[in-house]
Amino acid sequence: EGVFWESTGEGNYHIANINKEFRGTEIILHIRPKYDEFLDVWRIKTIINKYSEHISLPIEIEMYDEKKKKYYWEQVNKAQALWLRNKSDISEKEYKEFYKQLTYDSTDPIIWSHNHVEGKQEYISLLYIPFNIPWDIRNRDYKNGLKLYVQRVFIMEDAEQLLPKYLRFIRGLVDSNDLPLNVSREILQKNSIIHNIKITLTKKVLNMLMKLTKKSEKYNDFWKKYGLILKEGPAEDIKNKNIIIKLLRFTSTFNNSSEQNVSLDDYIKRMIKGQKKIYFLTSDNYLSAKSSPHLEFFYQKGIEVLLLTDHIDEWMMSYINEFEGKTFQSISKQDNSLDEFIENKNNFIEDKIKEEFKPFLQKIQNVLGNKIKKVKLTNRLINTPAIVTTDSNEMSTQMAKLFAAAGQKIPEIKYNFELNPNHILIKKILIIKDEKYFSEFINLLLDEAILAEKGNLENPNKFINLINKFLSKI
Repeated sequence: EGVFWESTGEGNYHIANINKEFRGTEIILHIRPKYDEFLDVWRIKTIINKYSEHISLPIEIEMYDEKKKKYYWEQVNKAQALWLRNKSDISEKEYKEFYKQLTYDSTDPIIWSHNHVEGKQEYISLLYIPFNIPWDIRNRDYKNGLKLYVQRVFIMEDAEQLLPKYLRFIRGLVDSNDLPLNVSREILQKNSIIHNIKITLTKKVLNMLMKLTKKSEKYNDFWKKYGLILKEGPAEDIKNKNIIIKLLRFTSTFNNSSEQNVSLDDYIKRMIKGQKKIYFLTSDNYLSAKSSPHLEFFYQKGIEVLLLTDHIDEWMMSYINEFEGKTFQSISKQDNSLDEFIENKNNFIEDKIKEEFKPFLQKIQNVLGNKIKKVKLTNRLINTPAIVTTDSNEMSTQMAKLFAAAGQKIPEIKYNFELNPNHILIKKILIIKDEKYFSEFINLLLDEAILAEKGNLENPNKFINLINKFLSKI
C-alpha cells in the first residue's frame, strides 16, 4: 500500500491511497511546454552537479547507447564531499584541486582553513584565500560570499551573511546540519545560527591571516592584493579590531620604500627612548608624504613615522586610537607632547626668542586676518620656513578631501600658521619695513605652506603672479 500525491504546482494538491508493486518513492515531473530545456540531459546534469554533487546517495540518469542500442544508468554526482573527511586524510593537492573545482579558478589558493565544529551547532567550513584578485572586489557592492550547503545539499551561492564585508575576498563553503533546507536570504539575515557561524568564521579567517604573517613573503603578497579591503575592518568590526590592527601593514620613513610592509609590532620595537606615541602622516601619495616638511624634525631625531597614502587611510585612522598602550598621533596636527620631547632634547624655543617675536607674530596675524586661525613659532622645522597645521580636535586636510570626493559639504579648515624662527627667510621678513612688501611676502609664504599641505591652491594663478613679481626683483 502506498500514498499518491498530485499537484498542478498552483497551490492545490490531493492525496490518495494506492496499491504499489514495489517499495520506494517515484517522482514524476511534467514539464510545461515553454520549459522543455529542463528535459535536456546536459541541463539536468548541470542542475544535479550544482545542487546535489556532494550528497551521500548516488544520483543516476538513464542514458541511451547509440552503438549498443540499449539504455543504461549513469551516475551523475560524485556522492562524496571532500570537506566531510578528516583533515589528516586530505592531501595538499586535493585541497587545491577542490578549490579550483569550487571556484573555477585555475591558480592555487594562497592558504586555506578546514574546520569541523560540533556542540550547540554543527557545521563544517572550508575557507580559501585566492591568489588572483577579482578586478572589482574593492567595490563594497562586489557580489561576494561563501557557498552554503545544508547536509551536503547546495542551498545558496554568495551567502554574504556568513562573513563581514571587509573579508569579502574569502572563497569557500559552509555545510550546516542545523539550518532548514528551505532557508532563504531573508531568513539568513535574522537567523541566530547564521549570526553565531559568522562570529566564529570571522575569527577563523583572522587567525588564518595571523598564521600567514609568519611567512612574511607570502603575507606581503597577500597585503598587496587585499590590504586595501582589510583596512575597512577597524571601522566595521569593533570586536575584532585589535587583531585586525596587528594585521595592518604600512609604509614608513624607516624602510625608504613605498612598499607597505611595516607592522605596528615592528614600529613599537624601533621606538626611541622617551617616545610616547605612534606618529603618522596622511598624504595623497608616497612622494609627497616622504618630502613633507612635517617630517623634518622626525628625520633629524630618528623618529619613525608611518606614511599613509591610500584614500581610505584617514578614515581608517579615525577608528584606531591606540596600539599596545601607545596612542596614534598625526604629525600634521598640534601635539603638545612633542614639545615635551623636544624640551628633553634641549631643542626648545627659548622664552627670550618668543618674547622678541611677539610683535612680529601679531603683525602677521593682522595681515592674514581670518585666513588663518593662529600664527605661532615652531621648533619642528629644520629647512622649511613655515608650515600649516590643524588643531587636534579639527578635521584634517586628508579627511576634508575624502568628504569632498564623496560629494559631502565640509566646513572650512582654519589652519595654524607655524614659523621657523631660525630660517633665513623668516629673519629677512622680520626686518622688512615696507608694509606692502611685508604683506606680499607673508601671503606668499602662507600659500607655499598650504600648497605643501593640500597639494593645490584655490587661486594658483595669483600665487604664480606673486612668485614672478618676487623673481623680477632678483
